[in-house]
Amino acid sequence: MSQAEVAILYAPGTNCHEETAAAIGLAGGTSELVLLRDLLDGRTRLGDFRAAVIPGGFAYGDHLGAGRIFGTMLAACLRDQLTEFLEARKPLLGVCNGFQVLADSGILSARTPGKRSMALLENQSGHFEDRKIRLVVSDEPSMWTDGLAGQVLEMPVGHGEGRPLFCETSPAGSGRATLRYCDAHGRPTERYPENPNGAPGGVAGIADETGMILGLMPHPERAALPAHYSQDGLKLFKNLVKWLRGR
Repeated sequence: MSQAEVAILYAPGTNCHEETAAAIGLAGGTSELVLLRDLLDGRTRLGDFRAAVIPGGFAYGDHLGAGRIFGTMLAACLRDQLTEFLEARKPLLGVCNGFQVLADSGILSARTPGKRSMALLENQSGHFEDRKIRLVVSDEPSMWTDGLAGQVLEMPVGHGEGRPLFCETSPAGSGRATLRYCDAHGRPTERYPENPNGAPGGVAGIADETGMILGLMPHPERAALPAHYSQDGLKLFKNLVKWLRGR
């Protein structure tokens, strides 16, 4: 069993794993890069870790859609491990491409691997958005945003498919939104470019009903180091470490 607490899941094309590891370390936690191939081959198990992060990037080149192949492989080939992980209520974070993986696999909105009830569509602008944005934290309960309700966080986005679409029967919907794009006054907005992808209601991140799983399009790991223009993203990782230390 690994001595690290957090698994950083890696598939070909993932490219934000090092920044994620640095942010976790800065928050006081320990992490290990876990290759999807090692999980599939049984050399490593998700159950060896107390939490997991699916970082940003372009897993499998975003062929067939952003996060589609990675998410399908998780749901189809690692269903038992995922179910065990979810039932244990261990923290799981999906950032950007990781959020797309959570959506496509059904892990986030339905908590049932293989049953998708939300999607992340192409940005309304029709092109890749790479910019600094503001987020206002809602009062929806989540371990990841504990103690942050009402705060405005600054961090960057970098995605081409980030506009959420929910099934009408989805229990997640915008009602589970923990993070919303906002203007300079902290008001949720659908106006471009403060809202970079046209997300309805300004939804930038949602949590599952337990608050332990969070998917968000902005990159908290790119707003964590002293060299970054903001360290607001570090607050999410500090909440993770606080939860791990309290167990």
